Amino acid sequence: MRRSSVNQSLHLLGSSHHVADLGVREKISLPQENIDEFYRGLLQLPGLEECLLLNTCNRTEIYGASSNGFSPNLLSKYLSDFRKIDFDFLNQHSYQHSGEKVVRHLFEVSSGIDSQMVGETEILGQVKKAYEDACKRKASGKILNRLFQKGFQAAKWARTNTGISKGQVNLGNVLCELARRIFGKVSNSRLLVVGSGEVAESAMEAFKSRGSQAITVTGRTFDWCPLSRRKPDELAEQYGGFALSFMKFQESLHLFDVILTSTASGKSLISREEIKLAMKKRPAKPLFLIDASVPRNIDENVAKIDNVFLYNMDDVSAIANENLKSRISEVDRCRSALAKKALRIWEQMTDQPNPISSLNHSATPDS
Repeated sequence: MRRSSVNQSLHLLGSSHHVADLGVREKISLPQENIDEFYRGLLQLPGLEECLLLNTCNRTEIYGASSNGFSPNLLSKYLSDFRKIDFDFLNQHSYQHSGEKVVRHLFEVSSGIDSQMVGETEILGQVKKAYEDACKRKASGKILNRLFQKGFQAAKWARTNTGISKGQVNLGNVLCELARRIFGKVSNSRLLVVGSGEVAESAMEAFKSRGSQAITVTGRTFDWCPLSRRKPDELAEQYGGFALSFMKFQESLHLFDVILTSTASGKSLISREEIKLAMKKRPAKPLFLIDASVPRNIDENVAKIDNVFLYNMDDVSAIANENLKSRISEVDRCRSALAKKALRIWEQMTDQPNPISSLNHSATPDS
């Protein structure tokens, strides 16, 4: 009976690249400006005592800890109503886990083996920021706090003891490789980053490490960017670049060779007409666009313009996973080890009357 009681205390509702293509993920993903309202309603669901939202370009997941009377379907109903999408449509493009499967899933997500770019490094930072955000809102309590601490420890173990990140898989390195194919030398490419989250920083770091001297950053506001804890002008200074007023960046598109958008705007920021005008000002020069935002920030019709190369997250991930075959054994080994660690943590929870106490006394992923 005790095991069943605890099994009902952890829940997960999620949608990711595994069950939803980019177009579907855009409908489910939460715009940054709606996060406050979403949390307020989430915390009012009867029986839900703790909650955490993980909302990235490739996944929207709600983690919850509840009392025994909580119905997991309330999460699906709330999300479908909030995003104004059909309940059955959401169920077709989402997954639900409870109990030990939540622990295992979090371990795989945090380590990067559940990512669209398998083994990528940005996801751990995104999970940590989601956790920090939930803590600041007082939405995460003792159960989720300890669960996510275990997730961070498991991710560290995976990166230290397996080869899942062999080749330094991250978006920044992939973008540099694509830029090299298009322009020959990354060091000669002028980069514009719109946004300042984990993805943006990965790109700036990768371009700088390859000798790029022309990195420019802009954001929706110079006072606060919701994807980062830092201002765009601070990031520009860190990477030896320049800060550009958000109000002026559309008229300056022709000055750049590579443009990355990574915002939580939920709106189109670059139109086909703006790119057509930019290309007239840079004849015979290719333009490389990467839309790492969900919903997308760049009009997909710009790909029809001559000499314009547009990639979204699904495109980039497919390229990043070209060398996955060489790492598949390490991924399998990592997944098996994380499953065992998750099970041990879960057994400690269910072997004690109070799951919170067991989590508090579990010091390492192996314990």
